[in-house]
Amino acid sequence: MSEKNITSMSLSEALLRRGDSRTDWDRLRREEAAGVDPEADPDEGEFDESTARFVEPGRKQAISVRLDPDILEFFKADGPGYQTRMNAALRLYMNSCRERTRAKEAAS
Repeated sequence: MSEKNITSMSLSEALLRRGDSRTDWDRLRREEAAGVDPEADPDEGEFDESTARFVEPGRKQAISVRLDPDILEFFKADGPGYQTRMNAALRLYMNSCRERTRAKEAAS
């Protein structure tokens, strides 16, 4: 990981930033109480496992990433090769986003 990507801050600053969010939680609570389903996020892609395919890219880059424990446990549960499965899931998401972008550009 590059040093330029590391941000230093005090504990008090981190605790203040912890609540930073662009989500209007009050509106969502009101809508939920009224029985209104939230609007779908157009930036969020669908994940369809049935379309996943293994792609053997060239050389991979070693990185450090922080994951929620349940996500790591899920991928490790199937045994060896969990990093390859994680890479395949990320590739599927990436391709889905690219296809959506191409479709938007074609519609313009």
